[in-house]
Amino acid sequence: MCNVKGTQRIETKQLCSCKKTTDQYLCDRRAVWGIVLETLAASGFLFSIGLLVGLLIWSMWICVSKRHHRSSIGSIVASMFLFLLATAGIFAITFAFIVRLTPQTCPTRIFLFGVLFSLAFSCLLARCLALLGFAAARGWGEPAVALGLFTVQVIINTEWLILVLVRDNKPCAYSQEEFAMLQIYVLCLLAIALILSLYTGPTNQQRRVQATLLFLTLLLSAGIWVVWITMLTRGNPELGRRPNWDDPVIGIALVANGWVLLLGYGLSQVAFFCQGEATSKDLPLSFAGWTSPSADIPGLNSPKEGKENGSFENDTENRRGEMLLS
Repeated sequence: MCNVKGTQRIETKQLCSCKKTTDQYLCDRRAVWGIVLETLAASGFLFSIGLLVGLLIWSMWICVSKRHHRSSIGSIVASMFLFLLATAGIFAITFAFIVRLTPQTCPTRIFLFGVLFSLAFSCLLARCLALLGFAAARGWGEPAVALGLFTVQVIINTEWLILVLVRDNKPCAYSQEEFAMLQIYVLCLLAIALILSLYTGPTNQQRRVQATLLFLTLLLSAGIWVVWITMLTRGNPELGRRPNWDDPVIGIALVANGWVLLLGYGLSQVAFFCQGEATSKDLPLSFAGWTSPSADIPGLNSPKEGKENGSFENDTENRRGEMLLS
């Protein structure tokens, strides 16, 4: 509680209700943009979690009511679950950049930033491969490919933390250029997914809409990444705004990219799935239990006795006899 005598006005950069360990952007009511950023991040997180819970409940209802759909919807539910989980994490990690850099928030920033974005972009890349018809990304292969690509960034960030905190026994600290360098693999995932999305040309109308939304999501994400990396490494130093603008730039990029991912891909995929068509013809093809079409055609699987080319054999023998006689 604040004790204010009479009309005395307290001129301070932080409200008295704020702890000394938090940054003024988190609790200073005069920082309007900070309050807006926190509101957008919190609402995006709740929206993502709501979609995630709704997706799980709806898919469980389908599995109970239509048992023959269990194998067909499992892979697409797993892929959307991973993507929405990554999107919710992107909104949540925004608060680690709103609060000042401390030994506690530093590992969180370093590890989760790249890991969450790599999971989101890996899901988009796996979806591009599925739309292109790659066998490895069909059915349960789609979430498996996403997890495999995501694991690489986990190893990169874990190795960095081990080298700095354990081997060198140094406090967690990083330069902005070093932070950007740690995202090279994430940028590669984003670039490859964007290129592949240009070539996704499914004939189905609904899949064409999905491919278009996927391309727009990746294009906007690429633009956001170019802007925040440019501002972090070049813009802020040239404008003389480092380090005051460093964390706000990353925080705004997180919220902006989170909403692009959520509205551009997450919400649309859940909507398509809930319409019922995602469980039939808009899911990646599953070849579980697939048999050769020749099994349905009588006579194709019957053993051959080699008599079909009898006329050719007789003709060859006649020509050979004529040559010997001549």
